[in-house]
Amino acid sequence: MEEKIGVIKDIFANAPVEKLSVIIEKYKSDTRAGVKKEIEKAYKKIAAWEKEKERIDGLWKYEREYASYGYVCGIDEVGRGPLAGPVVAGAVILPKDCDILYINDSKKLSEKKREELYDIIMEKAVAVGLGYASPQRIDEINILQATYEAMREAIRNLTVSPDILLNDAVTIPEVTVKQIPIIKGDAKSVSIGAASIIAKVTRDRLMVEYDKVFPEYGFASNKGYGAALHIEALKKYGPTPIHRRTFIKNF
Repeated sequence: MEEKIGVIKDIFANAPVEKLSVIIEKYKSDTRAGVKKEIEKAYKKIAAWEKEKERIDGLWKYEREYASYGYVCGIDEVGRGPLAGPVVAGAVILPKDCDILYINDSKKLSEKKREELYDIIMEKAVAVGLGYASPQRIDEINILQATYEAMREAIRNLTVSPDILLNDAVTIPEVTVKQIPIIKGDAKSVSIGAASIIAKVTRDRLMVEYDKVFPEYGFASNKGYGAALHIEALKKYGPTPIHRRTFIKNF
């Protein structure tokens, strides 16, 4: 008795992409239009997966170039621009045989994808470190110096010592480890991309928590950036303890 098309659809939908070739082989002689359509979709999935593997392989360029250094650590920060909340830095050391796909500059990923990748990176990374600079610290020493401070803290919070740092565009002062600044590094290096995802998800979750304390400002959606609702609330209610005073002078 022929399998129902609905059952076959489920088999294709639930199969991991690396198993699709075997399933295609099993059903390729089925002449029903519905099955042919599933096979066509499966081929497209495989092609997209192969393309992504190729893209990720390109993102290992710097990690391969500096592989002789042992622990290669990617560093990135998020939250330089917002009017409220901390700046957060992430430091990530990935294993040399790491097979995580879809890592990219966190801004290029959907929230859902970032959350998924956050869990995978936390599980597979050799080490992850986080660093923070509070709004008060940002006001005190300026955003650039506060960012450097958060990055140094992220490095200190790694459970293993990195042998080389791949940084997103900057050279961090007061760090003795060799540094390689890479312009747009979060889109060019898998380690920096991973660090950007860890930092972004961490900061976004923090701003969602702040939203519960200060609901008028829309922090859950704007994450402290100067969205219209946020600026309106700022003018109406004034600043909260998590606002950066040096950033809101004009309001």
